[in-house]
Amino acid sequence: MFASLSDRLSATFRNLRGKGRLSEADIDETVREIRIALLDADVALPVVREFCARVKERALSSEVSGALNPAQQVVKIVHEQLVAILGGETRRLRFAKQPPTVILLAGLQGAGKTTLAGKLAAYLKSQSHTPLLVAADLQRPNAVDQLRIVGERAGVPVFAPEPGNGVGDPVQVARDSVKHAEVHLNDIVIVDTAGRLAIDAELMDQLARVRDAVDPDETLLVVDAMIGQDAVRTAEEFGAGVGFDGVVLTKLDGDARGGAALSIVSVTGRPVLFASTGEKLEDFEAFHPDRMASRILDMGDVLTLIEQAERAFDAEQAERMAQKVSQGEDFTLEDFLEQMQAVKKMGSLGKILGMLPGMGEMKAQLDQVDDRELDRVAAIIQSMTPQERRDPKILNASRRARIARGSGTAVSDVNGLVDRFGEAQKMMRQMRGGKGMPGMPGMPGMPGFGGGGGKKSKGRSGKAAPKPKKGRSGNPAKRAIQESEEASRPAVAADQPAAADFELPDDLKKLLGG
Repeated sequence: MFASLSDRLSATFRNLRGKGRLSEADIDETVREIRIALLDADVALPVVREFCARVKERALSSEVSGALNPAQQVVKIVHEQLVAILGGETRRLRFAKQPPTVILLAGLQGAGKTTLAGKLAAYLKSQSHTPLLVAADLQRPNAVDQLRIVGERAGVPVFAPEPGNGVGDPVQVARDSVKHAEVHLNDIVIVDTAGRLAIDAELMDQLARVRDAVDPDETLLVVDAMIGQDAVRTAEEFGAGVGFDGVVLTKLDGDARGGAALSIVSVTGRPVLFASTGEKLEDFEAFHPDRMASRILDMGDVLTLIEQAERAFDAEQAERMAQKVSQGEDFTLEDFLEQMQAVKKMGSLGKILGMLPGMGEMKAQLDQVDDRELDRVAAIIQSMTPQERRDPKILNASRRARIARGSGTAVSDVNGLVDRFGEAQKMMRQMRGGKGMPGMPGMPGMPGFGGGGGKKSKGRSGKAAPKPKKGRSGNPAKRAIQESEEASRPAVAADQPAAADFELPDDLKKLLGG
């Protein structure tokens, strides 16, 4: 998401690093590069002009000239302006005082309204709501059947009294859906409406009649993020014809430029409420302008990562694991399998790692991350008996061959997993005992580095390292005392090892692949 824009902006700010003071020429060059990056991202021209003018105005003020690190201050200014054009603050759904809350979805054909209806329903269901999907798109072929399938995947009921494919009255369906929700105690009604390849009078008339029939609490415009600033023109025409309260961006994972997201709020004055970031039902999130700005500037999105982890990890399981570790019990392969399955629930490993700060420079490596590796590891562990998972030491050659055959992997894969897990277990024991990690300087319990629980550092000859020589005093009497002290001091071994002679412990070498 926003890969091209992020790369351009990162390269621009990289040129500012190391400059103790920014001249007006430096700021002009930076603003020019930002303008080019935004135009290349297909951001609407009025938005680009206003954005660059504000950045330049603040960058030339005493706010930057008096800062200890002017380059970082410029990045801060750009971040704040990005947050502003993305909406400023997070906008939540408005719920009706008296259920059901009616949400009307509008947009062009192909924007992904039907799929998004299922994602929104699943999202609201996870928040303890009881949504109802309404099939009011009776024009597009198989639209009703598609909504039924999406609703089944989301575990949400679907109200579809008409077969569709040009048969039925969408206005009457929408009106009856509210009554159906009241009877069946559904607190949210999500109405999926028809779209067109282009905006026309018939589409606007039908949407207006559906809107008047259900009186929605929220009218959400579904926009394809990949169409760039064309999304602005679409939003303006929908706003003039029907009106809408907020925007939902779809296919944001395929949007490398970000023109729609950065333009639509400033031009229409309507906030972005949600974003669809993938094909799965779980690839759906609330839109936070500050977090999105951080992603664009390669600052990461740790808060979203934490929220995803909280949803994926079982609280009782986490507490049980913490208690087990505190009591001195070993971390087993069964525990590892549970944690790995929880990580899988969070989504793609590439996406998870991409939310960490500074990972934008490692896009090539992230693209090569294979999620199937987790499946292979899970297959190996699941091919073991409960006893083997708890005690991998009993895995002899015949057992490993059986596990490899059962998991469809090679014996070398099984050996690699067992070896890595053994090293991880050893390191966890050392850290739990307060000894720190072996071979790491400045940590207690590490031989050769003088930590709190370790031995004092010595050379290979077993003698202490020489003390640095003090400067000779100008006082003749004091200088004579210094010379006598040096003469009585024992000689230092000539073969005192240098820092390059130090070697890591064998167990850490194995873990690092050495």
